[in-house]
Amino acid sequence: MTSPSPRIVGLFRYPVKSLRGHPLDRAPVEPRGIAGDRRWMVIDHIGRFQTRREAPHMARFDVALDGDALILTHPDLGTHRVERPGDDAATIETKVWRDTISARLTPPDTAAFLSEAFGKPVRLVHQPDMSLRPADPRYAHADDHVSLADGFPFLVTTHASLEALNAQLAVPVGMDRFRPNIVIAGTQAWAEDRWRRIRIGAVTLRIAKPCTRCVITTQHPLTGEQEQGNDPLSTLRAMGRMAKGGIVFGQNAIADAPGEIAVGDAVEVLEEGESNLG
Repeated sequence: MTSPSPRIVGLFRYPVKSLRGHPLDRAPVEPRGIAGDRRWMVIDHIGRFQTRREAPHMARFDVALDGDALILTHPDLGTHRVERPGDDAATIETKVWRDTISARLTPPDTAAFLSEAFGKPVRLVHQPDMSLRPADPRYAHADDHVSLADGFPFLVTTHASLEALNAQLAVPVGMDRFRPNIVIAGTQAWAEDRWRRIRIGAVTLRIAKPCTRCVITTQHPLTGEQEQGNDPLSTLRAMGRMAKGGIVFGQNAIADAPGEIAVGDAVEVLEEGESNLG
């Protein structure tokens, strides 16, 4: 019996860094990621970016895009709509890890809505097209850029690898624990460790490095509540899913050129090598 060919079974976009994502049937691919992915970010009163690492309750926000507008929904506070800041909006210098980024501030009513949920002063910013942030030069080309994601434009995971992990867990987890952009089925478990380049339609992705995982994977993806124990991180470590001292799941990737991808698209492995773990 012939094994099924690799295909995309899930596409996901996360408009606001560390808030919920939503599934897509089709996705325009831009140099810095799926169009609209992680171009918005919450910052505190001194401009530090906020994530579920220090604010797990961020998982409670539902997020949608409506044209140029962002729609935030919180179970206790209702729905708030904010338009993408225009060229005349105030700007602020903020940081994602070591990278300094010029971002545009949203209006005070958005800050008030979010501050009530956070219980402290916070603001929402947007990364405009002209604000370029280089991807990690250790793994990327000089002209590769990224949005407000932690490090790379895309996160690629496989259904088979999640099944292999869940076979070792006392309580299985969903793929939403890992916040991927592209989920692929029809592979062997951990096949992605050997990929160097893959093609989806007209889009070619370079596999940059394994994705190092953090405490967010141990939180319930809809509530942010800490699950009992330290899984799936503990089990991934026990399974030897380590690279450069970090626990990993999935692969970071970079697109060579713009295009469009869709659920159901075939995935062709153009280049393979040895496992990039270790």
